[in-house]
Amino acid sequence: MRLQLALDRLARDRCIEIVGATKDIVDIIEIGTGVIKEYGVSIIREIRELFPSRTILADMKTCDAGKHEAKQAFAAGADITTVMAFSADQTIQDTLEVAKGMDGIIMVDLLEIQTPDRVKQLEHLGVELVCLHVGKDQQTSERFDSKLFSLTAGTDLEVAVAGGIDQKTLPGIVTHQPDIVIVGSAITGNADVAQAAKQLKRQMS
Repeated sequence: MRLQLALDRLARDRCIEIVGATKDIVDIIEIGTGVIKEYGVSIIREIRELFPSRTILADMKTCDAGKHEAKQAFAAGADITTVMAFSADQTIQDTLEVAKGMDGIIMVDLLEIQTPDRVKQLEHLGVELVCLHVGKDQQTSERFDSKLFSLTAGTDLEVAVAGGIDQKTLPGIVTHQPDIVIVGSAITGNADVAQAAKQLKRQMS
């Protein structure tokens, strides 16, 4: 089980400071959508140059122009980029094609996907990694229930989970054995980001 650190709603210098403090603890560094919107793909390039050996995910949330946006992310140094599950099949196929040619990985974000039918379609398209995502505007204490995890039941997909995860909600998530747990403010909002990341890693083991 890998820990993905989400850098969301943060200034550039703070992003770099947090990555420097946690790079040997977390497994994947996620450059959040808001950070990319604020600073452009240059922030991906900068973090890649500063931390060349780390796995970087660019949360592009692509929903159209799949080839172009996937190329942007990978060319800037991302190892993984995201595309929305509600996108057209062609968009998803285009991003997968680019990823194959540029030695990258596509994570498909299942935000607002309500039934497993779409998840099965995605697997048929060649998707290998998805994210069970409860959006920030809909996060409640009951957000990580069995219904959410049932979306990927019976598939061979790698599964990430995201949505305001913290030390209180993590134990219930770990019981479902996802491949990746994505944590943002429970680390980035802590005075000691390294210690917060270590505590979460211990809970995952």
